[in-house]
Amino acid sequence: MSGVLKSLIAGLLAGVLAAPLLAQDLGALARFETGVIRDRWGGTELQLDISQGVPWRIFTMSDPNRLVMDFREVQWGDVDLAALDQSDRINSVRVGTYRPGWSRLVADLAEPMAVKSAGLVTGSSDGAATITVDLVSTDQASFDSEAGSPNDPRWDLPEPAAFEAATPRDPTRLRVVLDPGHGGIDPGAESAGFSEAGLMLTFAREVQDVLRRAGDFDVVLTRDGDYFVSLEARVAMAHDAGADIFISLHADALAEGEARGAAIYVLSDEASDAASAALAERHNRDDLLAGIDLSQSDDRIASVLMGLARLDNAPRSEALARHMLDGIRNAVGRVHKRPLRSAGFSVLKAADIPSVLLEVGFLSTEEDLKNLSDPIWRQGMAAGLRDGIIAWRDEDRALAPLRRN
Repeated sequence: MSGVLKSLIAGLLAGVLAAPLLAQDLGALARFETGVIRDRWGGTELQLDISQGVPWRIFTMSDPNRLVMDFREVQWGDVDLAALDQSDRINSVRVGTYRPGWSRLVADLAEPMAVKSAGLVTGSSDGAATITVDLVSTDQASFDSEAGSPNDPRWDLPEPAAFEAATPRDPTRLRVVLDPGHGGIDPGAESAGFSEAGLMLTFAREVQDVLRRAGDFDVVLTRDGDYFVSLEARVAMAHDAGADIFISLHADALAEGEARGAAIYVLSDEASDAASAALAERHNRDDLLAGIDLSQSDDRIASVLMGLARLDNAPRSEALARHMLDGIRNAVGRVHKRPLRSAGFSVLKAADIPSVLLEVGFLSTEEDLKNLSDPIWRQGMAAGLRDGIIAWRDEDRALAPLRRN
């Protein structure tokens, strides 16, 4: 990131960091009131009205071109994004919780634009605030030279809370990491007022409870609230927790065609079919949708792909998937017509941990949506997962002496 945009961010923080923090401590979170993004001659203006001033920052990222704004914290409510974005230079806008205590706005740019000016003005009587950002057209080379997430020690966003891995391990207990997909600024699929992120968090909590009551299980969630966790962080949490197995939970929607029933995916360099490849591509874009700067990735995922761990654990992942499908069939009576699939899902790349991605159902199918929103049906699905995991555990332990040391 160039010195120009760094100076702008520093000025924004210096101007709002003190007084708004007092407001944060004394009152409720700031609320989004109204706003508009509209084109001007030679550029675009973004205006947000919020109930009180908050610390915030703005930066751009390339590949693809995006504008990112972070806030501490703004409640967006039922913001009408179509009404907010009236600009032809902005392709789409997403808002939501980024991490606990922080929210984010991401605007996908139709063309490279630079931040000309940005400021926050607070009303003298009610403390309400207006944020105004002026963007001007620029060339791609100039945009790329300015782009990049800031690294400011005065206001670096905290990492999501990780599992407290210091507890001694009991070798007789299986440690399961459940990964409810999406969250926060990335709600996933949506249908009839339901979001994939919300339903999968509810289901993950229900599976956690079922496994704990079964005994001999320690269960960890990669997120326990409506906030975003990057794909890399989800894999890292599984390692930090000392996971024995990793199960990512999803409920997608199909733009074309119809699918119903649960399906389970394992990691593969080549997808088992075109639909699986397309699904993996969508899932692997989650970090981009949330405004993550992937150029700063520490390659932790790549590092665990080295060696023979992947060869050893691929059959264990496939066995886990088969046992889970058997448990689901016995519990709810139906799975997808082709229930065992494979694709290159980034979230499954903890090669030393047996890992699967479970599509619990499809929000785009009326019957599946009815089931996913039914707590009684979900309880049966959770029981099926429990039975499948127990069957896998018993078989895996019996085969342990035959595996490579």
